[in-house]
Amino acid sequence: MSDDSPSPTASRVSQRAAVWQLRTRRLAFADVPLVMGILNVTPDSFSDGGRFFAPDAAVEQGLRLADEGAAILDVGGESTRPYSDPVATDEELGRVIPVVQALAEQTEVPISIDTSKAEVAREAIAAGAEIINDVTGLTGDEAMLEVARQSEAGLCVMHMQGTPQTMQDDPQYDDVVAEIAAYLAARDSALTAAGIDPERICLDPGIGFGKTHAHNLTLLADCWQFHRLGRPLLVGHSRKGFIARILGDKEADRTAATLGISIALARQGIQVLRVHDVQATVDALRMFAAAGGLGPREQARWLRVAE
Repeated sequence: MSDDSPSPTASRVSQRAAVWQLRTRRLAFADVPLVMGILNVTPDSFSDGGRFFAPDAAVEQGLRLADEGAAILDVGGESTRPYSDPVATDEELGRVIPVVQALAEQTEVPISIDTSKAEVAREAIAAGAEIINDVTGLTGDEAMLEVARQSEAGLCVMHMQGTPQTMQDDPQYDDVVAEIAAYLAARDSALTAAGIDPERICLDPGIGFGKTHAHNLTLLADCWQFHRLGRPLLVGHSRKGFIARILGDKEADRTAATLGISIALARQGIQVLRVHDVQATVDALRMFAAAGGLGPREQARWLRVAE
């Protein structure tokens, strides 16, 4: 997708999105991204599965992430790593609802429920969640759209080629940026046509979800181009497998490498970074801003969204 390629929404977009409307509040974006802290309430997530599986441990971790500067807490009860097994609805509910409810009672940080199941989203919102983060782009459960419409929650709509069970078999694109932009634009249009307030929609290109290592790197380098869609952008790159490929060591600590990507995304004006290591990311972004990291050239690059 070239710098001067036409935008699916160019006629109505003049600059990067400045706000995200959640269920009961608004998030306003400044020059550097907000940090979404990952809280996996699972025994099998690729990076920290099992560490916070017990409800008490999960709540303690969520409060720690809030103290470290997370602007959003993303609670998930089903791993979506490649080739992971689906979780039954009752099991997922049992994992996440006590955690969402306890966090909603103990912190003002808005809570996101990471699920593709309408019933889980509905119960999580009743327990205090503000955002539905659906890796299927609200297509995996036909009842999800109505939950989104009735709840008025903020929505994170992600691109995924295939399912977690198939997405890494042989992902292919002719132009990965253009094709994902077209998909996200189509989902955005479908949701707004169904009555969803456009300010409630955030878009996610889905790093690692049906992409090769090369696809991931291309998306990260050109992520600023998705500002043309006129919605806040969320990127989840933290500790993912392509990092180990670049480092040449599957066992390497991926924290510093994740921070490197976070800074690259900050230069592109990405609004939300979904990460495991909140304190390190918040500190890195703070120093990035203090040292003048977002200079005029970077600002001009991602503000050219209507050209």
